[in-house]
Amino acid sequence: MLELLTNDDMGEADRLTIASGTPGRVLMENAGAAVARAVMARCPPGSKVAIVAGTGNNGGDGFVAARHLNGADYPAEVFLVGRPESIKGDAGEAMRDWGGPIGDALDLAGATIIVDALFGTGLDRPVTGPALEAIGRMNVAGCPVVAIDLPSGLNGTTGAVMGAAVTATHTVTFFRKKPGHLLVPGRILCGTVEVAEIGISSRVLDVIKPLAFENGLGLWGARFPVPQITSHKYLRGHAVVVSGGLAQTGAARLAAMAALRGGAGLVTLASPRDALAVNAASNLAVMVRPIDAAAELDALLADSRFNAVAIGPGAGVGLRTREMALTALSGQRSVVLDADALMSFMDFAPQLFAALGRNNSAVLTPHAGEFHRLFDKSLESIPSAAVSKLLATKAAAGVARAVVVHKGPDTVIASPDGRVAINANAPPWLATAGTGDVLAGLTCALMAQGMAPFEAAAAAVWVHGEAASAAGPGLISEDLAGQFAGVYRRLFANPIEPPPANEAARA
Repeated sequence: MLELLTNDDMGEADRLTIASGTPGRVLMENAGAAVARAVMARCPPGSKVAIVAGTGNNGGDGFVAARHLNGADYPAEVFLVGRPESIKGDAGEAMRDWGGPIGDALDLAGATIIVDALFGTGLDRPVTGPALEAIGRMNVAGCPVVAIDLPSGLNGTTGAVMGAAVTATHTVTFFRKKPGHLLVPGRILCGTVEVAEIGISSRVLDVIKPLAFENGLGLWGARFPVPQITSHKYLRGHAVVVSGGLAQTGAARLAAMAALRGGAGLVTLASPRDALAVNAASNLAVMVRPIDAAAELDALLADSRFNAVAIGPGAGVGLRTREMALTALSGQRSVVLDADALMSFMDFAPQLFAALGRNNSAVLTPHAGEFHRLFDKSLESIPSAAVSKLLATKAAAGVARAVVVHKGPDTVIASPDGRVAINANAPPWLATAGTGDVLAGLTCALMAQGMAPFEAAAAAVWVHGEAASAAGPGLISEDLAGQFAGVYRRLFANPIEPPPANEAARA
C-alpha cells in the first residue's frame, strides 16, 4: 500500500468503484463504520462523542459513524456546519438514516472525543466563515480529535493548510494515503494515520497509475543489493569520494565511511595533497589518492572500475568543485552531488543541468536552502512548483534530468520519469551536522553496487532514517554508519523477491 493518491486520484478511485457496481452508499457506510471503530478503540463505552459534520460526503461519513457509535453505547452528538437542505445524494441518505438530533450551535463542552467530519479531499479553497470558526473550536476543545480522511483544512494533494486546519490525534483515511498525510505540516496535523479498506479494489490503480509513493521496502526492496556467497569486493563496486582541503576533510571522511558501511566493495578518497596525511591517518579501510585538480580526477576515473562518485561534502564552493563535478559527470558512471557541489553551480545551473542530461545516472541531495538557491530561477515558469514540496521536487527532477532528493523531515525523492516518493521514517534527532554527508556516501555506495538512481536514493533515505532511529536521541553523524549493519541484517533476513520480468520492465 505504498501508492499515494492525490485528491483527483481518490475521486477517480471512487468513480471507478461505483461504475463497476459498488454503490457509493456502501462505500460511505464502510467508511463511517471504520471511523466509529477508531473512536471506540480510543475511549470506553459511555464516552460522549461530538461529531462536527460538513455538508459533503465527509459529513455523510460522520453521520454513519454517529449511528454506529450510538448503537454501541457511545452517545454521539452531531453538529452540522451548514444547512441540512444542502446535503444531497449519499450524504443526504446517511443524514436521514441517522435520525437523531442535529445541532447547529457548536457546543463541544463535555465531549470526550471529537470526530472531524467537516471537509475531506474536496476542499479546494481557503476555509472561511463558520467552517473556520468550527476548526478553531475543535483545536481548543482540549480533547482528542479523530479526523475523517484528512484533518479539515489540509489539502490532501499538496499538504498545504488552506487558511486553517484541524490538529488531529488520529486520522482515518480510506484505500490509500494521500501526499498530504506525509508532507509537513500534514504529517504533524494528522497524528497517527490509519488506512481503512472500504470496498475499493486495488484494480483501480491499474487505471489511475499513480506515480507518488510512500518510501518503503516495497518500492525498492527487490532491487536492494544483497551480498552473495560467491561475491567479492570487486563485484560490489568502487566508490570515490572527493575531499576538500585540510580544514574540510571531516565531511568527506563521513561520506567515505558511509559508502564503505553501505556495502561498496572499495572506497577511495580523492584528497588534495595538503590534506593527504589527515585523510590517510583517519581511515583504515578507505584508500586515499592524491587529487588536486579535475585533470587528475579524470585520469583516476579513466579506470572504469571506479563506478560511482560522490562530490560535495566539505569539497568547498567554487571553480575546483565545479570542475570536479563536471569531470565526474562526463562519463557513464553514477554520481552523487551534495552540499558544496550544488552550491558551486548556484550561478551556473544550466551548465550543470546539461551535464546531468548527458550522464543519466546522477542524484542531487539538496536541503531546502540549497534546493531553492539552485532551482528557484529554473522553476519560475512552472506554476505547480510553487504549490507544494512534492510538486516542486518533481519539477526540479524534470528540469535537472536527474534524481533529486529534497531533504527535510518529509524528504521527497523525485525521478525525471515522474515518480516521486515521500519519506516518513526520519526521527527528529537526525537534524544534526554531518548526517547529510552520510546520506551522500550511502547513496553512492548503493549505486556503486548497481542500484538505479531513484531506487538507490529512496533506499538510502529510508536506511538513513532507520539507522537514526536505532541510534536514538543524542545522535551525532559519526554514529550513523555504524547502525547500517543492524538495518541491513533485518533487510537481508527478509529479502523481497524481484518482480516478474514484465513488472520490472514497467517499473
